[in-house]
Amino acid sequence: MRIIVCESAEEVALKAAVESIEYLGEALSATNPEATCVLGLATGSTPLGLYREWIERNRAGEISFRNATSFNLDEYCGIPASDPQSYHTFMHENLFRHIDIDPAKTFIPVTDGDDLTQSAERYEAMIEEAGGIDLQILGIGSDGHIGFNEPGSSFSSPTRVKTLTKRTREDNARFFPSIDHVPRTALTMGLGTIMSARAILLLATGKGKAKAIRDTVEGPITAMVPASILQFHPYATVILDAAAASELSLIDYYVDAERNRQR
Repeated sequence: MRIIVCESAEEVALKAAVESIEYLGEALSATNPEATCVLGLATGSTPLGLYREWIERNRAGEISFRNATSFNLDEYCGIPASDPQSYHTFMHENLFRHIDIDPAKTFIPVTDGDDLTQSAERYEAMIEEAGGIDLQILGIGSDGHIGFNEPGSSFSSPTRVKTLTKRTREDNARFFPSIDHVPRTALTMGLGTIMSARAILLLATGKGKAKAIRDTVEGPITAMVPASILQFHPYATVILDAAAASELSLIDYYVDAERNRQR
């Protein structure tokens, strides 16, 4: 696991843009129509800085998403795609409508049907049919969840419906009129699905994520901290601001390791 510590949230966004573009390489080239990539995308406030960087570079002609396909991590159950709080709306407003990606190649879990189990199975199959995810973007919950894989989630879990914990609903209540409006279930990629991505980029900012980051990076690998499974991934990079990194006991080592890596 590679740990990158930045001074600010703005620097996290910039570094994440550089790392993602460098990893995807020709797949985001505006001049190579043959190169393709599959992106795994996250919602929430943390990846917004990265998306703004992508938008700016796309508008400047530095990168193109014409040959990209995307799969989002999750979607709430019980609210329509057109709802202002849906992740369909979030992605359209904060990324898709600003870049040159083909809307027909942007996929978000469908949660407005009668058979959510079938919808989850189909979503998992679609990812496999696309060739798997090349780069998965992640945020992290204050309890260490990724996607909506709450504490106790199986490390081998596929895309499925999950009941949200009270803590997750409280954390997300700021986006809704009240906690009573926060859905109680979501359809999410599983931990097994996430771990099948070829590379993972987890972003975290703020003191409120410091404990979750410490437990993810330096704690034991346990289902009670779902993100700790990332310790097993061969190409997982964690980009943090100083506040999110503040409880890491080996922070000096991570800084030195990154400094030596850049030489």
